[in-house]
Amino acid sequence: MDQNQNKIIKTKILEEIKKTEGSIREYKELTKPISPENAIGRVSRMDAINNKSVNEASLRQVEQKLSTLKIALSKIDENDFGICAKCQKEIPIGRILIRPQSRLCVNCAN
Repeated sequence: MDQNQNKIIKTKILEEIKKTEGSIREYKELTKPISPENAIGRVSRMDAINNKSVNEASLRQVEQKLSTLKIALSKIDENDFGICAKCQKEIPIGRILIRPQSRLCVNCAN
C-alpha cells in the first residue's frame, strides 16, 4: 500500500471514529435508566424497557467498532496493514474504505 492510499485510509478511519463516538453518545443517552415514577402506562413502560435493551446491545456494538477502529488506526503504518489475517492476501482498497476496521478480505469474512 502506498503513502497516498495510507493517507486516504487514515482520513477515513478518523472520520469513522468521530462518527462512532457520536453514535456512542446517542446510545448512552438512550440507555439511561427508566425511572418508575414516569406517568406512562404499563405497556408503554414495557416498550421503553425493551427499547432500552435493544439500545444497550447497539451501544455494545458501536463500542466494539470504536475499539477496532482505534486498533486499525494504530496499525496503519505497519507493513502487514491491509493484509488479510486469515489468507494473507492483500485486502482491496475498496473493502478497507468501506470497513476500515476489518482485518479480513471479503472471501475470508464470509
